[in-house]
Amino acid sequence: MNPVIVSSQPVMVVTQPQSGQWQTDLCDCCSDVGVCLCGLFCFTCLGCQVAADMDECCLCGPTMAMRSVYRTRYRIPGSLMGDFIATGCCPLCSLCQLKRDINRRKDMGMF
Repeated sequence: MNPVIVSSQPVMVVTQPQSGQWQTDLCDCCSDVGVCLCGLFCFTCLGCQVAADMDECCLCGPTMAMRSVYRTRYRIPGSLMGDFIATGCCPLCSLCQLKRDINRRKDMGMF
C-alpha cells in the first residue's frame, strides 16, 4: 500500500472587496442607516466628516472634486462625468456612498 502524500493544505479564503471598486452601490443606503440618516438630516455635517477623513477643507466634502480624488486614490473605475452626474443628480446618495466606503476601508485597515 502506497502512502498518500499531501502536497498542499486546504486554506480558508476570505473575500474582501478590492481596492479598485466601491464597497457599496450608490443607492445602497440600507447598508449603513446611520450614515444615511446623518446625510439626510445634516448633509453639511456628513460632508465635513468626509472632508476631515480625507484631511481636506470642510466645504470640500460633498463636491465632485472630493469624489474624484477619492476614486483616483483607491483606483475605483469611473470618470469625471460620472462624478459630476452622481454629485449633481443625487448629492445625498453620492456623499453617503463616499462615507460608507471610507468607514468600510477603515474597518479593513485600508484607509
